[in-house]
Amino acid sequence: MPTRKASPQTVRPKAPARKARATGPAISPLTERLSAYIAAAARTALPPAVVEKTRHHLLDTLAAMISGSRLEPGRIAVSYVGSLGGTREACVPGTRLVTTAFNAALAGGMLAHADETDDSHQPSFHHPGCSVVPAALAMAEREGRGGRQLLRAVALGYDIGARASFALGAIRFHLAGHSTHSFGAHFGAAAAASCLAGLDAAGVRHALSYAAQQASGISTWMRDPDHVEKAFDFGGMPSSHGLSAAAMVAHGFTGVPDVFAGERNFFVAFSSPHVRPERLVHELGSTFEIMNSNIKKWSVGSPIQAALDSTEALVQAHGVRAAQVKRVVVEIQDHEAAVVNNRDMPDICLQHLVALVLLDGTVTFASSHDTARMKDRQVLAMRRRIELEPSPALTAAGGRQAIVTLHLADGRALRHHTEVVKGTWQNPMSRAEVEAKCVDLLQPILGRRRTRALIDQVWNIEKIDDVRMLRPLLRA
Repeated sequence: MPTRKASPQTVRPKAPARKARATGPAISPLTERLSAYIAAAARTALPPAVVEKTRHHLLDTLAAMISGSRLEPGRIAVSYVGSLGGTREACVPGTRLVTTAFNAALAGGMLAHADETDDSHQPSFHHPGCSVVPAALAMAEREGRGGRQLLRAVALGYDIGARASFALGAIRFHLAGHSTHSFGAHFGAAAAASCLAGLDAAGVRHALSYAAQQASGISTWMRDPDHVEKAFDFGGMPSSHGLSAAAMVAHGFTGVPDVFAGERNFFVAFSSPHVRPERLVHELGSTFEIMNSNIKKWSVGSPIQAALDSTEALVQAHGVRAAQVKRVVVEIQDHEAAVVNNRDMPDICLQHLVALVLLDGTVTFASSHDTARMKDRQVLAMRRRIELEPSPALTAAGGRQAIVTLHLADGRALRHHTEVVKGTWQNPMSRAEVEAKCVDLLQPILGRRRTRALIDQVWNIEKIDDVRMLRPLLRA
């Protein structure tokens, strides 16, 4: 049975001993390679650039969790988990709650996606941070792991989650009604938790089988008006289920030795012309998907990022004042226009957020979540001047792009085309830019001193021998 280091805070009964079998079913080369890679990840050094990018995503997700603790989906998740009790294994960031690792992953995942602040991985069509980081943090606390192990597990989760989505056919899988945001996330969280639980290759294979049984999700989340179920679908569900898959196996659960091959396997169940099982291990160990992940500069819906980049660029370059603006035309991709067109939530309403940039010069976390301001007369007057135009040309160009044209009262027309959004893997944010975003999210809750201390700890996370040392800084 895989061995693991027990948390000094937790006394758990010993798992029943399992007898080794002389022979067993053959394991496919694909699953053999995948499970061996996951089992060795905690001992495998990452390239320096990957380590640095992982720090960025760890800090970004912690900031999303703490800021999300004050939003409605986060408050509901904390209230629910707080009612469950349980062994004190892991903390819920942004609160004083210490609970079971499973509960902490459930709440943490919902906190991380309580709004539109968390990161994304566009090619695999899912948000890795809100599932992987809460599961990894909770399991690291449960097992008393250090910062270096936490970083390796997080990077691993991004790799496996993205590849699981690739193997299912990503966009076409989503268009068929499934939720890639949930499926890939289950496997990413399970891989990260398995790494931190210290599972060997056989244990990893069993954990992957439990992850496959729990992996689910349908894209009806698009119709959730309150973002509560969506926070569960994207973060809470896959994070807690992925953690439980690893925790159960660490405790002695056995499972199907190879869920990805053989009779009635995972890919047979979700069979389509677009399924490519080999994508699970393609370039594994040479291409690190965290390097292809995006951090949002703006704490708003992803389809709005490019429009805000363009609007801010025009305001800064030309010193535009709101009173000068007679008409605004915003062009974005066809399929994303409907998602953000005059929505009733401030952080996913394009017209409202563009109006805020024109009035305030920028958008902060506070302003993008100020529901009351959606009824402000000045904001409403500016919104009426903003036209959203779906653009077939931008749709054909791919990526997330936007063209913003400001028609001014003096007759000038100022145009800016954002071809690559700030914070995407093609145009990444610097450490200073990530830090500035996180200060905006953290400082209202943690205060200036603890915000600074938490950021410094994450930048030096490898020096921490036990991640439970972060608890005083995460508490609010």
